[in-house]
Amino acid sequence: MDFGRDEIIPQVRPWLGDDERDAVAEVLAGGWITEGPATAAFGSELNRLLGSPYGVFAPNGTLALALGLMALGIGEGDEVIIPDTTFVGSATAVILVGATPVFVDVDPHNYQIDIDRAQAAVTPKTRAVMPVHLYGAMCDMDACMAFAARNRIAVIEDAAQAIGVFHRGRHAGALGDVGCFSFFADKTITTGEGGYVTCRDAGVHDRLLHLRNQGRLDRGSFIHPRIGYNFRITDMQAALGLVQLRKLDAIVAAKRAHHGDYVSALSGVTQVRVLNGAPNSTFVPFRCVLMADDGQALMAHLESRGIQARSVFAPLHSQPCFIDAPGVAAGDDSDFPNATLAFQRGVCLPIYPELTARQIARIAGAVVEFYG
Repeated sequence: MDFGRDEIIPQVRPWLGDDERDAVAEVLAGGWITEGPATAAFGSELNRLLGSPYGVFAPNGTLALALGLMALGIGEGDEVIIPDTTFVGSATAVILVGATPVFVDVDPHNYQIDIDRAQAAVTPKTRAVMPVHLYGAMCDMDACMAFAARNRIAVIEDAAQAIGVFHRGRHAGALGDVGCFSFFADKTITTGEGGYVTCRDAGVHDRLLHLRNQGRLDRGSFIHPRIGYNFRITDMQAALGLVQLRKLDAIVAAKRAHHGDYVSALSGVTQVRVLNGAPNSTFVPFRCVLMADDGQALMAHLESRGIQARSVFAPLHSQPCFIDAPGVAAGDDSDFPNATLAFQRGVCLPIYPELTARQIARIAGAVVEFYG
């Protein structure tokens, strides 16, 4: 059956339309393009969704993590435990503040941080653990919070891919000491670039406010009580984000429906396993992630059929940028068997809201063809 093979199916396509265009145009017409009323409204709506009393914006998800780390007082000489399978920004944010990322292998079933392995990584320098809610699924936050309490360390949640995801009724990013989000173009809601940091502690919030705004609370003042930086966004981005936030329920519903269609279409393919959500948590698939026999060859096959496929994240321990990074003990594949296997087998399929049933049938058909 021909599913339209001349058409390229992209890996990502943000759902943008006239409402987003009009919202940005309204900001431009008003002449106030830096942080202003749209930013305040977007932050208020985010806090309501996330169930967080406090939150501040950052230019992107990586800088949101760095800002959160700084607000927790984490810096030179400190260590932060992070999963070996995650986007590189999780680790480089730690390096940016002068601390050292310590890699821990992931669980072989869901490829989230393996907290049982994390205990062996604790040293007197350990100051925090960074669980990453990977591909729109929650990691085991009950185990993570117990681990942190037992070792008296902070929890900084990387929830970049987890807008709309809840664990026992609480939103991802709202369980740890700080939670960090991304609004990059491939995220569930987007502002093009952008990030957000949540916290529950008033003192941490105060530090976040000063750190992101040149060490002051009033941007109109030229008196700077503390050292700070420019981590601000614009009202154009916030206006876009407000419209996207109003579409969140529809985006989530579409992604979950697409995921169900993939599961159904691939149910007879014994060579693949479709990753799902976590117990006691909701699931907003960031991609449709397969653990597939001969995953690299499957991706090449999909590309030959006009379907953009991606691997899962390469293990941090294998990244060339960390080989000579001061203090970073990269290790080798034998130390991280699950993260290594995930990279070899993991295949990410498109799951953006405007994907059609015909396109999903074409993608699934190509997978079936490869194993046939």
